Amino acid sequence: MASLRSIRRRLRRFGEVDNRHRALLIEAAAWLLSARLALVFIPFPRLARLLGTFVPPTDASALQAGSTNSDHDVSVADAVGWAVTRAARYVPFEAACLSQAMAARIMLKRRGISSVLHFGAKMGKDRSIDAHAWLNAAGVEVTGYPVAKTIAEIACFV
Repeated sequence: MASLRSIRRRLRRFGEVDNRHRALLIEAAAWLLSARLALVFIPFPRLARLLGTFVPPTDASALQAGSTNSDHDVSVADAVGWAVTRAARYVPFEAACLSQAMAARIMLKRRGISSVLHFGAKMGKDRSIDAHAWLNAAGVEVTGYPVAKTIAEIACFV
């Protein structure tokens, strides 16, 4: 019974969102699903070629690509970040940081806004590697923020 109430509450809240944001949420959920499926079924080297140009974080193109800040681009980047992070909470599959960054990157690219997809890692306590991905565009922290200080940026896609 509690889950039925939860579903009703979520549907009511979804209905209260204006049409523009509702469309963004639906688009974000679709791209999150696409990103998740791509991560499961496409080998990462092939997927990496689809994400853009792989460069070190100090590369000038990486520093420049996510910094355009027209009011329109900032507004769109904010809205896309909101939609992706909200949709990621409610989709019935895991939508971790890389899926979110990929979905937001696609949504921004479709709107003509360049972005930078960052990758970082840290060594875990049991010698495993903890990885993280985050995205910025138009000077906006779109997804994956805040980035833990223990994460070292390895590379990025522009």
